[in-house]
Amino acid sequence: MEIVEGVGVGVVVILGALLTLFVRRALVTRSGGIIRLSVRVTTMLDGRGWSPGFGRFAGDELRWYRMFSFAIRPKRVLSRKGLAVERRRLPEGQERLSMPSDWVILRCTSHHAPVEIAMARSTVTGFLSWLEAAPPGAVSPRMASQDWPAAS
Repeated sequence: MEIVEGVGVGVVVILGALLTLFVRRALVTRSGGIIRLSVRVTTMLDGRGWSPGFGRFAGDELRWYRMFSFAIRPKRVLSRKGLAVERRRLPEGQERLSMPSDWVILRCTSHHAPVEIAMARSTVTGFLSWLEAAPPGAVSPRMASQDWPAAS
């Protein structure tokens, strides 16, 4: 009987964790403006360190939430002020195995530190429009176009 109770408790814990993940995602995504977005959290190994998640535009901020996390707060917040796209490129080497083939990697600079983000090619246009749509009087971010890969 103790084994059955142990299995029952384990099943309840797993179902509770899954329910928490779904409720968290519903709370974060309830107001729309969500994009699939991966952020490079570490650069220790070449082509590795990407963490999947989703981004939510909230005014002058892009809030990034990890896909598999119980946290309701964003893991990273990118402010439009001072954020600039330094370089754009296609996934290389190991990166091609960890993200969809139609994704583009953007290396951005900000006040805090450089950050690499990856998103679908179709999402890049919206992201760049959001970056350029700064309020009147704000400095427009510098975007390098010479590194953009040719359309295939």
